[in-house]
Amino acid sequence: MFAEKTPSNAHEWSVSDLAGALKRTLEDAFGHVRLRGEVSGYRGPHSSGHAYFCIKDQNARIDAVIWKGAFAKLRIRPEEGMEVIATGRITTFPGSSKYQIVVEALEPAGIGALMALLEERRRKLNAEGLFAPERKRRLPFLPGVIGVVTSPTGAVIRDILHRLEDRFPRRVLVWPVRVQGETCAAEVAAAIRGFNALEPGGKIPRPDVLIVARGGGSIEDLWGFNEEVVVRAAAESAIPLVSAVGHETDTTLIDHAADVRAPTPTGAAEMVVPVRVELIAAVNDLSRRHGEAALRLVERRRSDLRATARALPSPEALFSPKRQRLDLAAAKLYPALARNARGHEERLHKLSRQLAHLSPVASVARMRARLDAVGTRPHNAVCRSVLLRKETLKQMGERLVVSRETLVRAERTRLAQAHELAQRVAERLLPALEGQLARKARQLEAVSKLFDSLNYKSVLKRGFALVRDAGGQPLHSAEAVLDGQALVLEFADGKADATGGRIGTRPRPVKPKLVVAEEQGALF
Repeated sequence: MFAEKTPSNAHEWSVSDLAGALKRTLEDAFGHVRLRGEVSGYRGPHSSGHAYFCIKDQNARIDAVIWKGAFAKLRIRPEEGMEVIATGRITTFPGSSKYQIVVEALEPAGIGALMALLEERRRKLNAEGLFAPERKRRLPFLPGVIGVVTSPTGAVIRDILHRLEDRFPRRVLVWPVRVQGETCAAEVAAAIRGFNALEPGGKIPRPDVLIVARGGGSIEDLWGFNEEVVVRAAAESAIPLVSAVGHETDTTLIDHAADVRAPTPTGAAEMVVPVRVELIAAVNDLSRRHGEAALRLVERRRSDLRATARALPSPEALFSPKRQRLDLAAAKLYPALARNARGHEERLHKLSRQLAHLSPVASVARMRARLDAVGTRPHNAVCRSVLLRKETLKQMGERLVVSRETLVRAERTRLAQAHELAQRVAERLLPALEGQLARKARQLEAVSKLFDSLNYKSVLKRGFALVRDAGGQPLHSAEAVLDGQALVLEFADGKADATGGRIGTRPRPVKPKLVVAEEQGALF
């Protein structure tokens, strides 16, 4: 019998009611808190856009969640191991019976933590080679178009335009961005990439140099220019880029990635263009110096030419020796021509005599005389050679006929002997084959009888059955059969299904205990 239930006045809660009451109590008591600790377990935003992580210190930890809308407005994104101050409200999650903080704002826990984060990011980007000195490029001497990335309403753009107007007026394209706040980094990076995307010679001219400018401020105000997306955009820029963020003492990561760092926005304007008045004065001075140098050069060349002309001989002195040599050569030319003509005439007569001796008519006459001398000797030699070859061929034919008859007789004899040998072998092979077949038939009959006597199906024909389990394995004893086990009984004419069960329990054989003989004691 069950014991009677003791009556109680305690209120009975459902799980949902109790979880809701705990949630309301916790939210009322901790409606708005600021929590300081270290970010742990952060893996980036979830696919839904929410971020889940933990905030811990040396003794405890609390789950934290940042909803998608609040995450997009954060100035500082959480990072693993980062010490932060989270502002939000405490609530519970009834689905897993735990409490958590819903973060609405996030800020670094002091300047030291922010500087540590900045230094870690600087080392990471430097290791990738984004700050390498060999990547820096020289600024163009006189750019035609200057692109400025800054706020259109601040004093920075006015200072830059005023300084450019004073030094050397140039065309300026301003890409308006926010230089502080949550969207600052994304807008600055998009502006740099937008200027680089302009086509050269297009409707909107592509700048020859870029200036990213902002006035001074605290490290939190300048934090957008320390974001990784801005640094990578500055490093990827194909247009030379000048960083003019903050005052001379302010340093941001974009300063390391830019081609040139300017101490102030006004200093950036002074770097990208020269002073027009000074340039004009320098050009005028160079022009004057160039004219004076050209005049001095012409005067010096004129003096040199006069000195050279005085040293040159007169035309009469130059041509007199040449004219005399020409007269002497003309006097020697006529006798030399006569001697040359006589020599060529003698050589011509000699060659004509040699040609007469080597003419075709003379050659044919000499060949005809040689043929007449030979006479009929070649014909007689050919006839003798033909007769000799004919006699030789006749003798060879006679020898071949004798050899062919001899070979035919020897081949006929060999074939007759082989036919006789084959007949004798056939006469012995047939009885041997019949005897071999008879022996194999007797052996096959004996093996067949042995197989029939050993085959278990012969035993089944005598009324026995073979018991197998569901897996097809034979069972050799009743102990192997379990209660309710599915069995397969194989008879001589087929198989049948059965269910196993014990008819009577037999005691299990008791293993005899081993008696260990007492060992002989030691003598020592």
